Amino acid sequence: MTETIKVPHLGGSTIGYQFGRPYDASLPTLVLVNSFGTSVELYRPQFSDEKLSSKFNLLAIELYGHGETRTRIEQFSYWDTAIANLQVLEALNIPSAYVLGTSQGGWVAARMAMLEPARIKGIIPLGTSMDYESQRSRDRGCWDGIEFTTGAIDAMAEPVDQDWVVPGEFVDGVLGAGLGENVSADERQFWHKTMQKNYAGDAGRRRLRMCSINLRDRDGLHGRLDGVMCPVLWLHGTHDSVYSVANAEHEIKMFVNSPQASLKVIDGGQHFLSASDPKAVNDATREFIASINK
Repeated sequence: MTETIKVPHLGGSTIGYQFGRPYDASLPTLVLVNSFGTSVELYRPQFSDEKLSSKFNLLAIELYGHGETRTRIEQFSYWDTAIANLQVLEALNIPSAYVLGTSQGGWVAARMAMLEPARIKGIIPLGTSMDYESQRSRDRGCWDGIEFTTGAIDAMAEPVDQDWVVPGEFVDGVLGAGLGENVSADERQFWHKTMQKNYAGDAGRRRLRMCSINLRDRDGLHGRLDGVMCPVLWLHGTHDSVYSVANAEHEIKMFVNSPQASLKVIDGGQHFLSASDPKAVNDATREFIASINK
């Protein structure tokens, strides 16, 4: 069940989070950062994996604009989420952590590692990119994120009534990009219900629009990746329709000051890799952290 905690960032914020089980200070902590439009529920396959949840404190934290996270300031960025996530760790008295992030969660994980290299011990970005929505990335086979998001940003520009909910076609677009076309009826129904609960009324419209603006207009990290000092394990699916394996192969080489930066390609994996291929992700994550904690 999602809980909330207060942090000081942006003049005071309420951050949604969920532990897989009660916190155990004797175990390492693995922070889980969700993908666009989703929430802590994205990590149900990780919470339910006994082999993973018994080895780590699994702590899913929702980005600004997602789930139960709220702030009175309507302008926020991925840097703000990275800072708030670090403040959540401080508020929960967690001295260090690893960070796994799906899609946008991957570049939040990198930001967290840059901001507090002494606290973040390793990052596991999944199906992500370290670039902005650039022509360079499109030339390497990535999607056109500007085209994907601009229509929705424009459509959500005007105030709406309190009975508004995120349109079903928007949810289907996110699911199609994240999980492909073969999403089960139960999973599709779950995310329609969850996203329409999270994005309702005019406040929901404003949050979702800012999330979309952040995705489209974010800054790239290429010039900053030498600031990631921890080990990096990048996992990427061959069926990722958003960011390409070719892009991941190029960008993993930019972590020049990481003592251990590697890419593992998951055959058949989708963009929301933690959901499409949880066993492969969970097993690789356990092995990666075990190799660091020797």
